[in-house]
This record gives sequence, structure tokens and C-alpha cells, in this order.
Amino acid sequence: MSCGCSGFTRSEMIRRGVATAGRGLPAIEPGMPTPAGTGMSRRSLMLRGAGLALAVYGADRLVPQAFEEGIAEAASGPAGAVLVSIFMSGGADGLNILAPTEDAAYQSLRPTIGLTTAETLAMSGSDYLRWHPAAAGLKSLHDAGKVAIAPAIAYDHPNQSHFTSRHFWEVGQLSTSAATGWLGRYLDLYGTANNPIQGLSLDYSLSPSLATTSVAVAAASSPTSYTFDSPGVWDSRVKTPMLASLATLGAAVGGEDVITAQARQAQENAANLRTQLAQTPTSGGASYPGTAFAKRLQSIARMLGVGLPLRAVTVNASGGYDTHDNEASALESGLKATSDGIAAFQADLEARGLAGRVLIHLWSEFGRRPKQNDTGTDHGAGGASFVIGSRVNGGFIGEHPGLSTLDDEDNLRATSDFRDLYRALLEQWLDADSSAIIPGTAGSVPVLVR
Repeated sequence: MSCGCSGFTRSEMIRRGVATAGRGLPAIEPGMPTPAGTGMSRRSLMLRGAGLALAVYGADRLVPQAFEEGIAEAASGPAGAVLVSIFMSGGADGLNILAPTEDAAYQSLRPTIGLTTAETLAMSGSDYLRWHPAAAGLKSLHDAGKVAIAPAIAYDHPNQSHFTSRHFWEVGQLSTSAATGWLGRYLDLYGTANNPIQGLSLDYSLSPSLATTSVAVAAASSPTSYTFDSPGVWDSRVKTPMLASLATLGAAVGGEDVITAQARQAQENAANLRTQLAQTPTSGGASYPGTAFAKRLQSIARMLGVGLPLRAVTVNASGGYDTHDNEASALESGLKATSDGIAAFQADLEARGLAGRVLIHLWSEFGRRPKQNDTGTDHGAGGASFVIGSRVNGGFIGEHPGLSTLDDEDNLRATSDFRDLYRALLEQWLDADSSAIIPGTAGSVPVLVR
């Protein structure tokens, strides 16, 4: 990650390493909020029927069998809407992702890192903004009416601390003491007690956005890649009938003792998983980039393809966006990997017939300062955010404010509030009462879903 902000790097490391199971989080910045969900108890679970090794949070009194039964019960109901939240860590530079290349102020403020009209891509519906060339995947989706763009989104009195601003976005309110995530509160009200994959963080730790008070949620670094190897057995002519025989033995229930019953159950579970994976294509025909980010998105599509009852999923985007220096190359590499991965994911969902159920929200904690600082940009205010999907009401969420008049700190003025965007996602996509989840807003809710 290209990051000249050592406090961010250090605090992010501590966040990952210490913000678990009641151990708290040492202060790095004065008044820095403790991440939502810190202290939630954690237990491990192998979800055998889906090939997932999970860290399950917030369900102390339930046994693993109850989790699996809860997942099976949730999967037996009607397929529901899914929200995939993708975080661009570090403060993505919306002014170069969505570049006003013909604005004289833009070229004056960014004489060496600003983009030109010739090197950028035309944007449907705007004569003022143009796409960064690395965002070609997002452009193609936007051209097809599948992207709503918030070109200058923030909140009142923006805070330029990574931790504090990110915390506000994660908890859905401007409170440093909030202990639950906005998606966690949604799941508390509309989820079920024992379906941990209703809120799934595809990361090494639980996303604070998913922190709950009463229902189970989970984290997994990636779905386990299952193989069914046996020592000395390599030839498929032997291996295939061997596995079939084990499946038959696993299904043969008889008056066995406890240990034999457990072994039989393990054989049956493995056989069921093998069958599921064999019947479910890795992708619906889409070609994914070879990045870890793209593989996580691919795994979401595959999990939905086998009928797993996901409701809210969080993923970290490719790259690091705290571009204090060397912005040109850092932004290009991260943005391309993120944009291409999302385009492949959307194509996969459409090929599988799942696109009508999934909405993607791509966000960052703030934008960058309009004026460059040598080869990069410092922390700013209004940033770019995107809502993506087949049912998105494509277009813009708030207008671009332009660069002729900046805010009191010479940052881009916000024309939309992230909490109003959350309200729209809750009301129009997740069919929830947003007033019980997102407090303290009275702004207009954009029409996101068609």
C-alpha cells in the first residue's frame, strides 16, 4: 500500500491484531473510537456443507450443530436480497476516479497528477466528469445503467482521521461511542439468531459494519478450497469409485456407537460437499482477474449459487488508497483490480441468474484534497461512492459541486450524505425500516432501486 500516513498503517495493524474478544484497542490517535464489535466473543465453526471455515461472533450459547441447522433453515426459505459492501481503504481520490479534466481549477490544483481529457474515458450522462482509465470496468457497467454515482459524498463537519471517519461509515452515525455496525443493527432486527453467514465478512476479522448485539455473524478469510485426496491414491479411476463407496457407507445408518456415528456423519458431510461443488460451476461463465479480491467476489457468487442464505457481505477492495505520494501508479493499480473484479462479479451473477438479488456498494472513508502535495494528495472530505447492480437506478446521487468554491478547509463540498444513501439501501433494497437503524438524518433519500 502506498501510504505516507504512518499512524494509519500502525493503527490498522493493531486493529487487525488486537480488536478481538474483549481485549480492547490501544489508543493511537487522541479520541480515536474503538471499532464496533470489539469484545464480541468468537468461536470457530467448520460449515461442512459449504466448505467454509468460519469465525462466528455473537452467539455464545449456540452449539455448532445449531449454526448448521440455522443455515439450513434460512436456506429453505425464499431467496432474499443481498448487499455486498466493498471498502476502498485509505480514502480513495474521487477527483481522479471521476476527473473534471476540462475544469481549469482542476488542472491548476493538480498540475502534475491531474488527468487529461485524452487519457480518460467519457462518462455517460456527464459533460463535466470523465472516468479514470483504470475504471473501465465500472464505466462499462455505468454505460449499461447499472451504476449510481455519488461524486461528492460525506457528512457534516467531516473528520479527516482514517479511524474516526471510517468508524462513522461503519456504524452509520456520527458517534465515536457506537458499538454496533449499521448492517449489524439491520441483522439484529431482521436476521435470525443462528444463521452466522447472514452477515459474512470475507476478511481475517469481523468487519465492524456487521457487529451485532443479538444474532450470529461470521468472518472467513476465504472459502476453503476443498480437495478429497487420500495418501497414495492419485488415479481418478480408483479415486472416484473410492469416494462413491465412502459416500454409500456414510449414508448407511445402523446401530453404531457414538464414535462410529461421528465418522459416518463426517463421511456423509464430505460426500454432500463433494456433490455440491461438482454441481456448482466455479463461475457462471465470467472470466475473473487473478487477484485475491476477485477470488473473494467469485466465492460470493458461488456461495449464492449453492443456495447459501447470505444477506450482507463485506469485502476489502484491492489496493491501498491513502495516496499521500506516488498516487498515479498506486491509484491506477488498485482501481483497475477493484473495477475489473467488480465487472467480472456482476457478469458472473448475471450468468448464474442471480443479478436481480445482489447490490454492491463501493465506498471509502473520505476523498482526497483537491490540491496535490508533490506526487500525491492529503486527506480530504467529499469522496466518491458507487452503488452497482442490475436493479440500480443508474445515474448520479447528488451533483458534482465543482472546484470553483471549496469548503472552509479547501476541500470538495459534499452534495450527499452517506447516511441518506444507507437509508435508501435499507428501505429500497433490504425492505427495512431505516429510522430504527440510522439515527439523526433528515436529508432526502435518493432513489437507488428500480
